Amino acid sequence: MPKSNVLFLCTGNSARSQMAEAFLRHYASDLFNAYSAGLEPRGMNPFTVKVMNEIGISVEGQYSKSLREYLGKQLFAYLVTVCADAEARCPTVWPGVQYRLHWKFDDPAAEQGTDEQKLAKFREVRDQIHAAVKAFVAEERAKHGATSTSQR
Repeated sequence: MPKSNVLFLCTGNSARSQMAEAFLRHYASDLFNAYSAGLEPRGMNPFTVKVMNEIGISVEGQYSKSLREYLGKQLFAYLVTVCADAEARCPTVWPGVQYRLHWKFDDPAAEQGTDEQKLAKFREVRDQIHAAVKAFVAEERAKHGATSTSQR
C-alpha cells in the first residue's frame, strides 16, 4: 500500500506543526510521509527542540517552511491545520487533498513569562499533539488493517 502524504499547517511552523510532523514520522512512517509548513514561517523555536528531545523524539533535519513550498507542487491526502489562524487562512481548495482536519492547539510560542513558564506551556501543547497524533494513527491503522508500528 503506498504511503499517504500528510501536511500539518500552522501560522509560523515553529512549534505545533513541527511537533505533529515529528510524532507522525515517529509512530507511522510506514503509513505516512509527514510534512509541515507555515503561513508565515518563523524558524524552529528552540523550546520545540528542547521539549521534543525530552521525550526522545528528534526534530533534527526539520526546518520552518512556507506553505508556498508545497502549494501546487505536492499532493497531500491529509491536510491538518493545528491552529485557528491557519484554519481560517488556508486555501479552501487544495487539489488532491482528500481529508481536511482541524486540530486546534494553543500557540506555545505566545506564552509570556519565565523560561520555565514557557517550557511548561510547550510541554502541555506537546502532550496534546502527541495524544492527537497517536489517536489519528490508531484510527488510520484500524481503517487500513495495518498492525505494524514504526518507531525509530
